[in-house]
Amino acid sequence: MAKLNVQEFIEQLKEMTVLELNELVKAIEEEFGVTAAAVAAVAPAADDAKEDDKPSSFSVVLTSFGQNKIPVIKAVRELLGLPLKEAKDLVEAAPKAVKEDVSEDEANAIKAKLEEAGATVELK
Repeated sequence: MAKLNVQEFIEQLKEMTVLELNELVKAIEEEFGVTAAAVAAVAPAADDAKEDDKPSSFSVVLTSFGQNKIPVIKAVRELLGLPLKEAKDLVEAAPKAVKEDVSEDEANAIKAKLEEAGATVELK
């Protein structure tokens, strides 16, 4: 694998899902014997000026399909326009991001539709 420069590395990070980034952080912590806690402690100080700002985009994460998997699969197919196999795979991979970088209204609409079908959903 070719060595990435800083900009290429950042571009690769932008393409990752929240769950993939979480796995990356854990792998880095294990590999180098460090924790992200020190970085997290510094981050709030930098964001004090933006404390009142609401996030402009959200990720809808399916945490569980609940007792009724089939209605949740149907809802995912309807919301995302996926074929049956892909919708089933997405639902069974929970916790999994269903849709990322959406507006608050769209995220709430997706969440409501999935919860109506019996799923457990989080907005991040």
